[in-house]
This record gives sequence, C-alpha cells and structure tokens, in this order.
Amino acid sequence: MPARKTPRFLLLPVLLFIIWQGGTWLGWMPQGIVPSPEAVARAWYVWIVGASTHSLSPYSGTWVVATLNSTERVLEGFLVASAIAVPLGLMIGWNRRTAEYIDPTIQLFRPVPITAWIPFALAFFGIYNASAIFLVALGAFFPIVINATHGARNTDILLLRAARMLGAKPAVVLRSIVLPSALPAIFTGLRLGIGVSWTAVIISEMVAVKSGLGYALWDAYYVGRMDICVATMISFGLFGFLSDRLVLLIWRFAEPWRRHGAQH
Repeated sequence: MPARKTPRFLLLPVLLFIIWQGGTWLGWMPQGIVPSPEAVARAWYVWIVGASTHSLSPYSGTWVVATLNSTERVLEGFLVASAIAVPLGLMIGWNRRTAEYIDPTIQLFRPVPITAWIPFALAFFGIYNASAIFLVALGAFFPIVINATHGARNTDILLLRAARMLGAKPAVVLRSIVLPSALPAIFTGLRLGIGVSWTAVIISEMVAVKSGLGYALWDAYYVGRMDICVATMISFGLFGFLSDRLVLLIWRFAEPWRRHGAQH
C-alpha cells in the first residue's frame, strides 16, 4: 500500500513548532518570556488532569471548567447574534425601505471596537455572564449582518422579476429565492462571526467576568506563568479552528437545500 501523505494543513504548524523548539534549544528565545514546548506541554497537562481538589494552584485540573465556561459564552453570544443578524441582513439587502431606515445605523456603530463597549457592558450588566455574552454577540453581529445583506443584494434580478410575474408573495420570494441565493454569503459571515466570537470572549473574560480561558490568560500573565499563557493561546486557536470546521460542515448540509430551493 502506498504511504499516506501528511495532510497539507499540518505542514505550516509543524514548521512553526520546529522553529519554536529549535529557537529554545539554541537560546534564540528570551528566557522567561517564551517558554519551551516541553514546559508548555507539562503545564498544560497539569492544568487538564491535575488534582484540583488537592492543590492550591488555579492551574491544576481547572482547564475543562474554564473551557466549558468560555465555550458556553461563545455559543450563546454567537447564536443570539446569528438569530438577529441573518434575518435583519436579508431584509436590509432585499427591501430598500428597510435598508434606508436601518443600514445607516449599522454602518455608524460597525467601526466601534469591542473594547469601547466594555464600560457600557459593565455598567449595564455588571461583572456577570451577561456582560460577556453581550460583547460576544455584538462582535459576531456585524460580520454576519454585513455578509447577509451582501448576499441578499446579489440575488439574481431575473429570478425576482420572474417570481413577481408569477404572482409569488413576498414571503415566498424571500424564502425560496433570496435566502437560498444568499446562503454562501451568510455562511461566510457565520465563519467570520464565530472567529470574532472567540476573540470577543477573550476580551470580555479579561475584564467582565472572573472565569474562563480569557480570565486564566490574564491571571497567568500577572503571576508570570507564560507557559499557561501559551497553552491558553493554543487552546483558543484550536477551538476557533474546530468552530470554523463545524460551520463549514453545517454549510455542506445546507448546500443541497439551497440548490433545491433555487430550482423552485
């Protein structure tokens, strides 16, 4: 049997790992700032499987709980953003009057960074889960609504005219023509939104709540545990990658429906 080739997506991470490992061996990495891969692996192992009940260290056996806290906030914020942004984006892109009323306001707030909303979130929601979910939802909202709007506006005008000539009701046109046509752009927005959600949860957990991977990252920095900082960064990268793959998987299931809807 022919030998299996290494998946191409692994080549760059492996190369970066080799550079990281070689740099620590050769002393190129500043000591105390960039830990070695072995140090990160040992700290991460203790953080995951260590006995949390018999240790005073906050980085012993607490990784799973921190991960679940962050994942819950990401999912809740992302789902809230998607539930609002997708239908709103479709209406803005499809209905000119809706666009005139709503789109300028969205464009006004879109450039405001997530960090600028932190004081408002803390003042309104306090140091609770709601603050983090609000910031995550806000971060995911804009890329989703912008892409959904773009997808709806790019619907084939000939299909829309044909549907109107046949007497199709607006709800039918929206469901059977506009939505299937906009799905590629919508899923592009969802992919961007889930990535921004993980970024937003880091920011929110550093300030707005006292749990999760983002809080662990900030706390580890304060106490000089750079090995935990690197382990947290890698954790965020892995979860962001897996979330993106999940959105792509859902898109593959939605693609046959899009084709079927477009044919009708």
